[in-house]
Amino acid sequence: MFNYFGCKYDYSIPAVNVCVCVCVYNMCVVFRSTLMLIGKDFRFGGRVRSGVVRPLACLFTGLSNMAKSKFEYVRNFETDDTCLRNCYIVVRLDGRNFHKFAEQHKFTKPNDNRALGLMTRSARSVMEELEDIVIAYGQSDEFSFVFKRTSTWFKRRASKLMTHVTSQFSSSYVFYWKEFFGEQPLLYPPGFDGRVVLYPSNHNLRDYLSWRQADLFWTLVQKGGLTTVQAEDRLKGTLAADKNEILFSEFDINYNTEPALHRKGTTLIWEKRDETVLKRMKLPSGEEKDVAATRSRRRVEAHHCDIIGERFWEDHPNVLEDDNC
Repeated sequence: MFNYFGCKYDYSIPAVNVCVCVCVYNMCVVFRSTLMLIGKDFRFGGRVRSGVVRPLACLFTGLSNMAKSKFEYVRNFETDDTCLRNCYIVVRLDGRNFHKFAEQHKFTKPNDNRALGLMTRSARSVMEELEDIVIAYGQSDEFSFVFKRTSTWFKRRASKLMTHVTSQFSSSYVFYWKEFFGEQPLLYPPGFDGRVVLYPSNHNLRDYLSWRQADLFWTLVQKGGLTTVQAEDRLKGTLAADKNEILFSEFDINYNTEPALHRKGTTLIWEKRDETVLKRMKLPSGEEKDVAATRSRRRVEAHHCDIIGERFWEDHPNVLEDDNC
């Protein structure tokens, strides 16, 4: 092997006009000339017509630029959808035409525990994929995912965040279907639409989550058979006590005896959990023995509790970032 400026060669190379790149101390020297093989030596025939010294990274950047074409101007039609800094990014998903989907798959009204479990499992999959999601809340056929204010995932592009969350959730819903519905077939693919909303303060975000939990819209629609407009009119201006009375007197639902999952929905957050695992250790005597080891890991945990009051936020102070950050 011949080493010329640290460059290896192949004896089979004939005399040919080439552009040679020689690497010296992470720099590139580019020569354009006639390369000839004489015995065991390389010689550059003729005059060196061009010699350019540049960092190695710049060389590949230049190659990328050379690939540009006259069609690249179409990128100018793309809109900038970067989310405002220092705001919580909320991606909310809603089942598309899920009233029909629930009927055709014979969901139990007003709440099917299998369907709610599948929604939660799909949401957990999204959080495990996108760890910048600090909290998610879901009920019925919707789920809201909250990215922390300092998140830089996908350069904070709203379209990227929304499509990634929606696709991950939808594919997980299909993937885990049998885990909750057994041999009941999935008749057709479900659909979910998404939207992105920004909330600048902890107060705004908590009000948003409280709004979603306080919503008894779907219970009235599914159990009472009301239309969307009728349900909204019936709930307008009512307090929690009024809603409880409406549910009991008009739809024979005792709110206080309903499972927490049905009353409060599902809140997912990251929590540290200690887990014990067995490790195979080799003793000085040469004998092997299983030894218990405890380690702490972050996991997505589900809560079916009130998130309107202060108790939840006092118990989990790390969910929200400081407003002064």
